[in-house]
Amino acid sequence: MTPWVLRLLILNVAVFLLSALLPGVVERFAFVPFLVLARPWTLITYMFLHGGLWHLVFNMLSLVFFGPRLELELGGRDFLLLYFISGISGALLSFVTPMVGVIGASGAVFGVLLGFARYWPREMIMIWGIVPVQARWLVVIMTALSLLGGFSGGDNIAHFAHLGGFAGGFLFLTVRDRNTRSARFRARMAVPPPSAAEMNRWASIDRTRLHEVNREELDRIMAKIAEKGIGSLTNEEHAFLNRFSPE
Repeated sequence: MTPWVLRLLILNVAVFLLSALLPGVVERFAFVPFLVLARPWTLITYMFLHGGLWHLVFNMLSLVFFGPRLELELGGRDFLLLYFISGISGALLSFVTPMVGVIGASGAVFGVLLGFARYWPREMIMIWGIVPVQARWLVVIMTALSLLGGFSGGDNIAHFAHLGGFAGGFLFLTVRDRNTRSARFRARMAVPPPSAAEMNRWASIDRTRLHEVNREELDRIMAKIAEKGIGSLTNEEHAFLNRFSPE
């Protein structure tokens, strides 16, 4: 569990419990597109409301499954930006049905799912623990189902919020990755390569003492060095290696 995934999980559960005690919370803080000018805060608050226990459980399980690895990849700041931009874009696309109220973290979580599929497209996801689907195809399937459900209607699911989450996540990550590549190129031109001593420290990191998530990240970075060279590392990846290498 990574820091921001844990905080988002706690906040969603806390708001769910509060709304169970105070039913008026949902009505006041749900997003209704037609009322956005009068209630602009609902662009954010709707993401933390859920219509029932299973609605909450599904969204939080998805966040816990896809979020930690993505937060390690993006860093906490960009992970939060992805989450909230996806959630807000989910709300904005809900203007297709301007009088219908929307609640739930689904738009934000769909942005996280898209981010996961972007960086690990061939990762196998077990649907209901039974059906294996690659992450990239899961996004395609969910997009098709959301389009079908959105235009057919009648199932009380915010399909356009799901589609908006995908769209916002895609736009944010596209801009971010373009900027990251530009910054990485400038850094390669300006920053000297690590010393032999630094390389030796990185190579001597004891994998057995790392958490499983950190071991996966270490393996990914070392494979990246082997494939693309030291110059391909981001500042966050340098910091990660230095944090876990022996003094």
